[in-house]
Amino acid sequence: MQDAVQRKWRIAPHDQQQIEALQRAAKLPAIVAQLLLTRGINQADLAEAFLHPKLTDMRDPENFPGLEQAVHHIAEAVAKKRLIMIHGDYDADGITGTAILYRCVKLLGGDVRYYIPNRLADGYGLKDHTLEKFAQEGVALVITVDCGIANFEQAETAKQLGLELIVTDHHTPGKRLPDAVSILHPGLPSMPYPFSGLCGAGVAFKLAWGLCQHKSKSKRVTPQLKTFLLQAVGLAAIGTVADVVPLLDENRSLVHHGLGSLLQQPVPGLSALMDITGLADKKRLGGEDIGFMIAPRLNAAGRLGQAPLAVELLTTDDPARARSLADYLHELNKSRDSIERSVYLAANKQAQAQLDAGSHSALVLAAPGWHKGVIGIVAGRLAEKYHCPVLVASLDEMGIQPGVGSGRSIPGFNLAEALEACDAFLLGHGGHAAAAGFQCTTENMDPFRIAFCEYADTQCDGDMRQADLKIDAEVPLSGLTLQAVEQIERLEPFGQGNRRPLLCSSQIEIREPRTIGNGNKHLALQLVQNGLRLRGVAFGRGYWAEELQQLTEPIAVAFRPVINTFRGQRNVELHLEDWQRAAPQADTPLVASSETSD
Repeated sequence: MQDAVQRKWRIAPHDQQQIEALQRAAKLPAIVAQLLLTRGINQADLAEAFLHPKLTDMRDPENFPGLEQAVHHIAEAVAKKRLIMIHGDYDADGITGTAILYRCVKLLGGDVRYYIPNRLADGYGLKDHTLEKFAQEGVALVITVDCGIANFEQAETAKQLGLELIVTDHHTPGKRLPDAVSILHPGLPSMPYPFSGLCGAGVAFKLAWGLCQHKSKSKRVTPQLKTFLLQAVGLAAIGTVADVVPLLDENRSLVHHGLGSLLQQPVPGLSALMDITGLADKKRLGGEDIGFMIAPRLNAAGRLGQAPLAVELLTTDDPARARSLADYLHELNKSRDSIERSVYLAANKQAQAQLDAGSHSALVLAAPGWHKGVIGIVAGRLAEKYHCPVLVASLDEMGIQPGVGSGRSIPGFNLAEALEACDAFLLGHGGHAAAAGFQCTTENMDPFRIAFCEYADTQCDGDMRQADLKIDAEVPLSGLTLQAVEQIERLEPFGQGNRRPLLCSSQIEIREPRTIGNGNKHLALQLVQNGLRLRGVAFGRGYWAEELQQLTEPIAVAFRPVINTFRGQRNVELHLEDWQRAAPQADTPLVASSETSD
């Protein structure tokens, strides 16, 4: 079967004169100039900044609102040997940000510990009982990472307990800001910062950078602290890619240089993890290596309630311990994958039933016993499949504890605002436009489902429900030479805001479609056009196999070209995104890869 929602292909229009002008001005291959134009980059200086981001493009920490005050309080706590607690979050962003600040404060001589809540037992953010425990243990200063901006009530608890609180976060603020000694957030209207797209680890890196400058009494830090910061750039790059924030502005610099840092001087835990996943053998890392290989293994620890082990992996200096932890997280990710498949099958069956009953604007799915650690992934997969907002909740099997839910949205539908509109049915909620979480009693789940779907009906117009596939250009398979794809690779790092270019081609004959991978969830096939054959892979779309096997006519395919290296051989491979029976109508084909500027 094809995807549940048929996507409309929208092929970007191009102006040949603009392509040639940018090609000459920036001295670029024509294919790169064309793809830059689809990204809104039409000047030589902008092309240079995009293709060659510099660490010096990052704004100095002194420009970040609240950072100077935070540095002062932390430095004072370090000097007075007061106990500092880094309170992180259990996803890869929070884990890497926690590791950055823990390593930094420890390097500066501070008495520091870290705490990551158990995703399954504690849930997200600060909790009163956790702060009470900190106070009993003698903690003087709590620094949050990737959480805390919505915990104004817990900030009051901290003050009553005599705890100083510094909040570093990037999520949507609550009804009012927490009363903390300092708040570091890139998107607060009251404390504007030029780039609001930093993730939690990005904010933590800024704070660590400021602490290193303060210790060095100069913007130029000592050699030891410089080495630390370069490693921290690698950690921040993982958090940035994993949290799916846009790879633009400062994030592009962070990830570009962080990828190099991960290969050249990784912390021992990442060295072990990259060895296990085969990344250590690569000459160059890409954003997709983080997204598909490193981040899932860190996230698996959090999803299965063992996030502190992932922080230990990133903070230990013992190579033997690092290897042991990396092996464990690798196996944990396999368990997460198996659990996710099971929940996905059950949730998808429920989704089909709701759609058959007439629900179209949104899906709210819930059942007892679904693993809380994977419901967010499942919601994301279903939101992509059905192109509508999807909430997935795990209910307490005894009906005593509140259900815990996670949601993913589609462009144009603000999930945080939707949950706020249904606040009367919820015990709590938080998040941002694209992703959010909530708590709801079992008895309120059905009324909440009705209210949420009714709200979605008022917000989701016809255009929003139309799934668009934005394609950069149409290209014949013969144009996808190794040289052409190598030129496309110059647009790395790929990720949110800069996806690997999506191309299409028509009159494609399909040969040998078959399922591959655990659970047969992926698809492999051969694509043939005018006698030229290329291998294709469609990840997560093994369900295409049966229909493709029955095709007798050529089809059009949308794909992302990559270079696959196997046993020393480098070949072009196509990662399929969609297919359709009718040929697309392109405004401008992809320009010839052999064209380069003089």
